[in-house]
Amino acid sequence: MSAHAGQGKHSFVPAPDNTRLLRDAFGRFATGVTIVTAASEQGVVAITANSFTSVSLTPPLVLWSPDRNSRRFPYFEEARHYAIHVLAADQDDLCWQVAKDAFGLNHLQLAQNENGVPLLENCLARFECTRSAIHDGGDHAIVLGHVDRATMREEGDALTFYKGQMGQIAASS
Repeated sequence: MSAHAGQGKHSFVPAPDNTRLLRDAFGRFATGVTIVTAASEQGVVAITANSFTSVSLTPPLVLWSPDRNSRRFPYFEEARHYAIHVLAADQDDLCWQVAKDAFGLNHLQLAQNENGVPLLENCLARFECTRSAIHDGGDHAIVLGHVDRATMREEGDALTFYKGQMGQIAASS
């Protein structure tokens, strides 16, 4: 325990035996919530991810970071094309479906783009991507994608993830 603990702070050196603390510290950064979809031989495969960010406007690049230890990782490591869906606050049910089951969207009749990628509707934004690189990121991979097409909604509040819980950010009027 550090000298800062009495001030409402907890300092620590990240180590293999305290990964929960590091996860909790990372959780202090409020993020949006995405679902990444790809086609597979078993149908629509999906994963929730809050490790998403824009990288470049020219060329248009985004990245996300799946856990290499996830049973879903091989599907996304193989996928040349995928879509990242930025979820609206009213789509938390989709988030939970995907969090529980990699194939939890197979019961939906989803449209597909020209590359066969399943597409969710009514998201705040959607980025249809072609994988341009996968980089090592420790126990995660850093997947860099070229944005082939972007779609966005004009209205809606964002689904957020903070301290292990879902919430929302409402746009001011």
